[in-house]
Amino acid sequence: MGSKSDLNVMQDAADVLAELGVEYEITVVSAHRTPDRMFSYARAAADRGIKVIIAGAGGAAHLPGMVASLTHLPVIGVPVKSSNSIDGWDSILSILQMPNGIPVATVALNAAKNAGILAAQILSTGDEYLVKNLIDFKENLKKKVEESAREMEDSD
Repeated sequence: MGSKSDLNVMQDAADVLAELGVEYEITVVSAHRTPDRMFSYARAAADRGIKVIIAGAGGAAHLPGMVASLTHLPVIGVPVKSSNSIDGWDSILSILQMPNGIPVATVALNAAKNAGILAAQILSTGDEYLVKNLIDFKENLKKKVEESAREMEDSD
């Protein structure tokens, strides 16, 4: 994430990855304030065993795109509505409008949970245990919706 203040959003990615049984690391890497750290982190990620990077950033939100330019790994960008944000649109557009050749998968504003699920889905292509966890996770989502529907219909 671009700053510690993004943790309240990015924690959702960590939580869903833990729920799905995916190991992860979480840190602060700023494209603007610590560019050398960003370069080192992105370039060494694959050698450290990282397979997917989730990068959340607010405001100008250059972190996901810059990281994607430095690694062959898939990068998922999470636009974060920060205190200096223009209602989140600056973050969304900064991450979404990447030039050809430097793709960044982009989820909705503050949707770190979806970023975590997408990362797990990417990883699951070679991991049957993770496939099972994802199927169970999505089945539980379905059950929650069906329970809500029953509760509402029964209250009539």
